[in-house]
Amino acid sequence: MTHAMVKGSNVPLDATTVRAVLRWTPGQGVPDVDASALLLGPDGRVRSDEDFVFYNQPRHPSGSVWRLGKKRVAEGLTDTIQSDLSGVEPGVGRVLLVASADGIPFDRVPALCILLYDASAAGGEPLARFEIKPETGAETALICGELYRRGEGWKFRALGEGYSNGLKGLATDFGISVDESEAQEEPRPAPAETTSQPLPPELPTAVPGPAYGYPQPASSPQRPAYGYPQPGYGYPQPVLTAADPDFRLPPQGPQFIGR
Repeated sequence: MTHAMVKGSNVPLDATTVRAVLRWTPGQGVPDVDASALLLGPDGRVRSDEDFVFYNQPRHPSGSVWRLGKKRVAEGLTDTIQSDLSGVEPGVGRVLLVASADGIPFDRVPALCILLYDASAAGGEPLARFEIKPETGAETALICGELYRRGEGWKFRALGEGYSNGLKGLATDFGISVDESEAQEEPRPAPAETTSQPLPPELPTAVPGPAYGYPQPASSPQRPAYGYPQPGYGYPQPVLTAADPDFRLPPQGPQFIGR
């Protein structure tokens, strides 16, 4: 029977090896999600950076906690952490099960949940299921739940507590020394290159004709030689300056007399 968990609830575990499956629905604009784990000592912090199991360090040195990686299933995508609770060192009292979303808020991750399985029962129903609802939606890393010791056994608690500064902020809060290379998310496939649309064919540049009524000499390299058709009324005429070899003052006709 699967226990439907709510935030803060807990359930005892009879299984000695459990598989925590983080699952979500992919889609347009949905970020990739990564599962990781932190093994905490009695003071609630890691004993060393080796107690951080994530994509760049997928197996704990003790061999008791490891990352299985991503899979596509009928319901979406998954990333999985497996724990051999019988092999967890006595100095570890809690194993945090964490999700991070590549620096993108979890309000863009639909149908996020964590399912806990007995790893020895192939194809069995989940022992527990927790539908994770971020409190603000701005979280970029979440503590989905924790495996913790209770007497001689273990329990699972549903948490759903978030961090807005990502996996780096969460890990640092529990004593991990994260350098910039570790703080980066797992390399993602480069986005497909956008194919630029070809520009329309360039229209031929119109060569302006000579000024109205004044043919230009054939030697001018910039203007049509004498005898070429003159431009029609209303087309732009070339602007000549005093420095232009073809510059000529217009004749002073009667219209200028007396002005």
